[in-house]
Amino acid sequence: MVSLDPRPTGSQALLLSPLTLGTSGWSPRSADENSATDALAASWAAGRLRTNVIDTSNIYGDSHSEGVIGKALAGTVGPGLVVQTKLDRDVARNDFSAAQMERSLQQSLDRLGLESVDVLFLHDPENVGFESVMQPGGAVDALVAMRDRGVARYIGISGGPVAMMRRFVDTGLFDVLINHNRFTLVDRSALGLYQAARDRGMIVENAAPFGAGILTGDPRFAGTYAYGPIRPETQAAVDAATRIAADAGIPLAALAVQFSLRHPLVDTTVLGVRTRERFDEAVAHAAIDVPDAVWAELDTILAN
Repeated sequence: MVSLDPRPTGSQALLLSPLTLGTSGWSPRSADENSATDALAASWAAGRLRTNVIDTSNIYGDSHSEGVIGKALAGTVGPGLVVQTKLDRDVARNDFSAAQMERSLQQSLDRLGLESVDVLFLHDPENVGFESVMQPGGAVDALVAMRDRGVARYIGISGGPVAMMRRFVDTGLFDVLINHNRFTLVDRSALGLYQAARDRGMIVENAAPFGAGILTGDPRFAGTYAYGPIRPETQAAVDAATRIAADAGIPLAALAVQFSLRHPLVDTTVLGVRTRERFDEAVAHAAIDVPDAVWAELDTILAN
């Protein structure tokens, strides 16, 4: 069982709940799906979820996600709630310039209906490379300037490749780190990255604890991991985790989410969901008692 109450993070004066509501999938679909995300955002804005944090991005849901959140907030962020979004490149032109970062920021603030956010990330810099965004007058300089002028309380770096993310962490410029799909039941490749971030007093946010779906046990995600074909060694680890879960009588998804929630290097786990029912399921999974012997067995199955 894992407590979901907000708690101090890193060396920052920011209280975050262990679960963060992720909105990457909040794109326009059917009327029913749009109503579900509207209701989920409204529940968060009213403080009726077991999380005080919502995570979005300029491009999430074809730039739909922020508007859903803005509608729910109606211009006011309630006490204790934390809004974080991300600066994004112009996808069509792969433009990661400082000017594009300013456009991205203004678009996000307009959609959210806010003058500032709690946390502002540079998103997926792997699309252009470390040197490109770190050049003088570039994207990172623009992000730092945004914090300096008060449109963000904290700034962060959000991306995938561990080696590149470590280079950003080592600059000492950032307050928060998001990494995805590299710290799960079957992959601990981000462990050193998270330790380096923690050593600098950064907030560590672990995203995609289900490896983009396969660790939920849902057969729709069979054969994939982290948005691509699964490696044989990772599939073997997933199969082993599935067997351990079945033998223990515990849902595989519960083990996957609790692995992230209980780890001392993870301040909050970003969980992408589209309905209140799916979020409530994750809360229920966090409450399941998992014997120490199960965790010990899971530690033997790593793919890397």
